[in-house]
Amino acid sequence: MSKFLKFTLVTGFALSATATAIWAGEYGLGRPALPEEIAAWDVKVMPDGRGLPEGSGDVWTGDEVFGEHCAVCHGDFAEGIGNWPKLAGGADTLDRDDPLKTVGSYWPHLSTVFDYVNRSMPFGNAQSLTPDEVYAIVAYILYSNNLVDDDFELSHENFMDVELPNAGGFIVDDRAVTEYAIWHGEPCMENCKEKVEITMHATVLDVTPDEGGAAEEASAADPVQVAEAAPEPAAEPEVAPAAEVAAIDPALIAAGEKVFKKCSACHQVGEGATNRVGPVLNGVMGRAAGAVEGFKYSDALQTMATDGLVWTDETLTAFLANPRGFMKGTKMSFAGLKKDEDLAAISAYLSSFSQ
Repeated sequence: MSKFLKFTLVTGFALSATATAIWAGEYGLGRPALPEEIAAWDVKVMPDGRGLPEGSGDVWTGDEVFGEHCAVCHGDFAEGIGNWPKLAGGADTLDRDDPLKTVGSYWPHLSTVFDYVNRSMPFGNAQSLTPDEVYAIVAYILYSNNLVDDDFELSHENFMDVELPNAGGFIVDDRAVTEYAIWHGEPCMENCKEKVEITMHATVLDVTPDEGGAAEEASAADPVQVAEAAPEPAAEPEVAPAAEVAAIDPALIAAGEKVFKKCSACHQVGEGATNRVGPVLNGVMGRAAGAVEGFKYSDALQTMATDGLVWTDETLTAFLANPRGFMKGTKMSFAGLKKDEDLAAISAYLSSFSQ
């Protein structure tokens, strides 16, 4: 054997051994994850409750935590700001072309809500919330969707008792089992049916431009539709005369202006105010409920307006203290004001726009 051949064989074996060591061995990067590290990373919560941490949180605490960590994107009342997702509403929209898919209308499992908040929120600071804070936020989201009362507390113990409205709205995709056998064979390309019958022409179906012919014949054959008489316009609600407002403590008005920040996401007051998520509140004191022109009120409010509800210091305070307790079915997702001094201040502030 020549020296050159020996050198080639030896070099080849050496390179092969080196390559095998490199590719079969470690790259010098990382190490196997420890069981406790995997456990810390695995924070998933399953629909049957597996993975839920111990803890609890109530609606009122959720209101505060949500306002601090979530409201900048999702709004104070989970109504969404700009293009950020709405988390509440949409209960009757799933049959529309553009449904509003929220926790209250679309999501099937509450575990998904908890898992997502716990895993990914708040935006830019994921997994910084304690389990109690996550429970509180989820409780507030449930409240914002009219699914629980304002005294509700969510915990790992009662979590599985909460059933979302669309829990039965999903089906298992079993087409691979039920339909694959039907469609996997060779497709029929000719003489697939014994008889073919033309039931309609495309021009009649208005899927081609009208050029006379069948479309005109179809139009001529249609019976003349007689327009129904327009219904009588509904009588305008009688607006109660504005209540005479006594001089109000300026300090109380100033305090009310601060409290009103909780309302400003949906309502406006003052010059240039317009309807937003909620109606303009200029002149609300002494005004009949549901009387702001151009605003679409909830059925609940319209019913109480028909019954003669007028916004006074007494009725407005009762409403703002417990919106859903005062008016079952209200669209306003605000949890309410807990402090008497805040109620007095907001009443004074709104009264100042009724003078």
